[in-house]
Amino acid sequence: MKSISETDLILNADGSAYHLNLLPGDIADTIITVGDPGRVGEVSKYFDSIELKKGKREFITHTGHIGKKRISVLSTGIGTDNIDIVFNELDALVNINFETRTPKVKLKKLNIIRIGTSGAIQPDIKVDSLLVSSAAFGLDALAGFYRQNYNEEEKELLAQFAAAFDDEMMINPYIATADNGLLNTLANDIQQGITITAPGFYSPQGRQVRAYPAIPQLMDIVTNFRAGGKRITNIEMETAGIYDLAKILGHCAISFNVILANRAIKKFSKQPAKIMDSYIKQLIEKISSIL
Repeated sequence: MKSISETDLILNADGSAYHLNLLPGDIADTIITVGDPGRVGEVSKYFDSIELKKGKREFITHTGHIGKKRISVLSTGIGTDNIDIVFNELDALVNINFETRTPKVKLKKLNIIRIGTSGAIQPDIKVDSLLVSSAAFGLDALAGFYRQNYNEEEKELLAQFAAAFDDEMMINPYIATADNGLLNTLANDIQQGITITAPGFYSPQGRQVRAYPAIPQLMDIVTNFRAGGKRITNIEMETAGIYDLAKILGHCAISFNVILANRAIKKFSKQPAKIMDSYIKQLIEKISSIL
């Protein structure tokens, strides 16, 4: 089997993955991802023990145990460009032999759970509520660099969404879905919806401060979209990339969105840190007891 070159899979001098600064064995099979490096400790404080703390740039990892359950929490930073780095290096850590630089014969499947913040775009979705992304439309370019394999339902939903944009808007969206097993075990009692993953926070999410947006009707398009009884519920910056790369690499992923804002009614949470901590604790308990 042909080995992976030193420039395709870059390792540090100690043999760790280049960006994540992790060695094979440093991560658990169940991984919680958060965007903010400062939030890693807000998750791991609920571990019974912490065996490892490592970091490089915005990528901070804590691995520990809750009872007998081994769990890692890792910060990705913001955006799907970082998701590209994180998911490829996580996969390499468990599915590539770093000594021979070849894929392992028996591939491992990771459970990856995002706990992040998001803004709702439908007026009935309450601020300070929790929402899980059953699927996500990506407005970023990441999926265009990977070979895709959509099922018929995804093809139809994507075609209807793409048709909502005029050609001159230069939008080429993609779609990716959550892992059904994780949806059924971790999210069967939580509100669900389709998420928009944007390539930025301001104009790509329909905000205007001083710069004038090229697509001023963006929020109207996504808010009014309906297909087969489904609607878009919220907008953030990572989920579509997470779902897409998880599927491509053979891992299971689910994204939980703590709704700190409602764009439709222009309301923001009065206690975001407290609300985030409450859902982290709730989800940690569920993850450790079910997975």
